[in-house]
Order: sequence, then structure tokens, then C-alpha cells
Amino acid sequence: MVFQFKSALITFVFAFVTVGWTLCCLGQSPQPTPGSGAEQPGSEVPGTASTGGQFPDQRLPGSVNGTIVDVSGAVVAGARVRITGADQSLSQEALSGTDGQFFFPKVAPGAFQLTVTVAGFAARTSSGSVHPGEVVTVPPIALAVATDVTEVQVGVSQVEVAEEQIKVEEKQRILGAIPNFYISYIANAAPLTPRQKFELAWRSVVDPFTFLVVGGTAGVEQWQGHFVGYGQGAEGYAKRFGAGYADTVSGTFIGAYILPSLLKQDPRYFYKGTGSIRSRALYAIGMSVICKGDNGRWQPNYSGILGSLAAGGISNIYYPEQDRNGAELTFENAAIGIGSNAITNLLQEFVIRRLTPKAPKDDPGKP
Repeated sequence: MVFQFKSALITFVFAFVTVGWTLCCLGQSPQPTPGSGAEQPGSEVPGTASTGGQFPDQRLPGSVNGTIVDVSGAVVAGARVRITGADQSLSQEALSGTDGQFFFPKVAPGAFQLTVTVAGFAARTSSGSVHPGEVVTVPPIALAVATDVTEVQVGVSQVEVAEEQIKVEEKQRILGAIPNFYISYIANAAPLTPRQKFELAWRSVVDPFTFLVVGGTAGVEQWQGHFVGYGQGAEGYAKRFGAGYADTVSGTFIGAYILPSLLKQDPRYFYKGTGSIRSRALYAIGMSVICKGDNGRWQPNYSGILGSLAAGGISNIYYPEQDRNGAELTFENAAIGIGSNAITNLLQEFVIRRLTPKAPKDDPGKP
């Protein structure tokens, strides 16, 4: 009994000493208090930056990210995304990447608004809020195709329109062979510039059919004995050919290029094609003495009349002396030229278009 009592007493004393020693040791390590700076590594207080408290709890920035897509769900790259805080004082911008995503790494806590703009789509806004240190992923922002698109009309100048119309006219050939360049089947054709009038005249005088006509006329004149001063044989034929071609060149350039450029008149015949036979016939005959000006108004055809007179006067320089025309005959030839133009115009109005396979049906100057 005594032994058992002593053992129990010794055990009790030993336990009491052990507990006392433990409590003493624990009392030497005071508990950390918030904000004392004595926190142990790995035991940061939530809301405090790991850089020694650079941001107060309530100012720790968050981040915002998201994806820009269209209504079909396809990503939209290159969209401009602007984020603005509730106080509107600070804003940031970013562009969506090739995957359509954007990212703002430092966003002040609080409400924010996203504004997305990109060419071809309607602007879109989205709002949300971020808490300190929070990472916010906004739902995909779908952009609709813009409905209010400013219409931009891309047009061409009158010079370019006229150039296209000339290209069509230079393809016009009666029966696919005879040039029919000086007729416009477009009533409101664009006016020609001086350069374009020269181009049309040059194209006419160098056309192979022109040489063929002049050559045939020279042969007939030699066969009939016209311009005896030129003689016969190859030399006589060459002189007749040269004189005939000079008439063609001078008449074309003076009446269809030089005077029309100076007087601002259009040397072409404008096909009417509508109305009664009588009205079309009167129009065709009238076009032998009237023409359309570059301003679109009808006026006396000074270019054609004076061109015939000028060409006749110039021909007196190179024709044989005994065959040169006096002033009276020159005026008579001009009158004959006006009459022949009237007949040609009648044929243009009622016959020739049917024989011209490449006559345009629509205005080539219109898109």
C-alpha cells in the first residue's frame, strides 16, 4: 500500500512539473497581432499585398478578361476594347488578339464598363464589377454587323467615261469592215476632251479601210483622166493617192479635231433611234448643220461647215493649177458636203445600225 501510494505521488508530481514546464515555454512566444508586421512566412493576412503592404486592402487591383465574338460565335480579332471605372476618371484600352481575347491586368476595384468597337460591327457595351484582387472573366461579348453603314459611291470622272465610250466606238464597223467611229449610240455620251478628239481623228485616218478607199478613188480618177497634171503611170497614181489622202487628213483633223476643240463642239452624230419616222428623219437632216456642244447643248455646226471650207482651200495648194478650185467652187463643194452628210445621217438613223454588229445596246459608261 505504501509503495503504491508513493508511486502514485511520484507520478502526480512528475505530471505537474511537466505541465508547468510546457506552459512556461508557451508563454515565452507571444501571439502575433494583425498589422504588427511580425507575421510568419506563408501566413499573409488576406487583402494585404505580398510586397510589404503596397496596396491597402480596399485598393488591391483586380483583373478583367474576356472574348470578343460575332453573332455566329466566331472570334473577332483587332476589336478595340475600352474599360472605364465608375468614376470615369481612369480608362484603359486593349485590342483583342487573334483568338478574340482581351486582358486588363490592373483594374481598380468597383464597377466598370467595357465598350467594344471595330469596323463593320455595331458598338457594344458591357458592365460589371471587380473586387480587390479578384480575376473577373466576363461572358463572351457578341458583336452584331453594323446596320447604319455610310454608303460610299465610287464614281469615275467624265474623262474616264468618255474614254470607255471611245473604245466602244472604235470597234464599230459596218458589216464588220467599214469604220463607223463618228457615231454615238449613247444619247447622253460624255463630252470628249481635245486629246480624245485627236485620238478619234487619228484612229480614223490611219485605219486600213481609209487607205483602201483613198487608193480605190485614186485609181478611178486616173482611169477617168482626172487631174491630168499628175500624168499617168505609177507616178501619176502616187500623186493622186497623196492628194486624196491629204484631203482626208486635212478634212478630218480640221473638221473633227482642231475646230471642235477650239469651238468646244462634238464632231459625232448622236443616234436618236426613237420617235416617229418623220421626227427621226428631220433630226438626221438637221444634224448636218447642227451639233452638240461640249456643254450638252445643241448649236450650229460651225466646226463641220468651216472644216469643209478650210479643207477645200488647203487642197488648192497641192492640186494641179488647172484643177484648183476657186472660192465659188469651194463653197459649192461645202454645200455638197452638207448634203452628203444629211444622206449619211439618214442612213445612220435607219439602216447602218442594223449592219453594225458591235453597236452597244447599253451605256458602257454606266456600271
